Amino acid sequence: MAHIDLGLDERAHPGINGPMLFRPETARPLNELAETLLRAPHPTLTPGERELIAAYVSGLNECGFCCASHSAFAAAQLPSGVRLVEQVHADPASAEVSDKLRALLGVAAAVQRSGRDVTVELVDAARGAGATDLEIHDTVLIAAAFCMFNRYVDGLGTLAPDDPAVYERSAQHIVRHGYRRADPTAVPSASEAAARAS
Repeated sequence: MAHIDLGLDERAHPGINGPMLFRPETARPLNELAETLLRAPHPTLTPGERELIAAYVSGLNECGFCCASHSAFAAAQLPSGVRLVEQVHADPASAEVSDKLRALLGVAAAVQRSGRDVTVELVDAARGAGATDLEIHDTVLIAAAFCMFNRYVDGLGTLAPDDPAVYERSAQHIVRHGYRRADPTAVPSASEAAARAS
């Protein structure tokens, strides 16, 4: 059960979904950020690769909901599917990814520890593996954003379902519709929800 009363059934709205519905005013820019980082057209990084970076960082942060969600989202959009996602979680150094993506995962892991852990050597190694400045920028921002998303989910103590099918269904929705909600302002705000509960 979440640390605060979200005014909804957490089993129907697990993880980040409950807080997003609780506070649609903040949900809108957060969803826009996720849509831009993970799904917007990109010259070189696919949505699956960007989701893989998000899943990897979420795993390093031990955020069960975000790791399971974005692992499923990555698997649904990568040719090698769940097998590759599992390889990256187990050991990115031996995973069947390009040298460039491996170097970008190294940058993401450094961001997860601390922004100051991103060294000139890591950036040079990524460039040496073929990464562009845009890819390095976006990797750093995805990793930093997912540290925030992970802490949002875990800081409120939200529910993370055990059933993998929940995440697979969410993956199909994200692949088809993206992160933007149809109309987040149609959901009652926190103050409206609190007023209704009193």
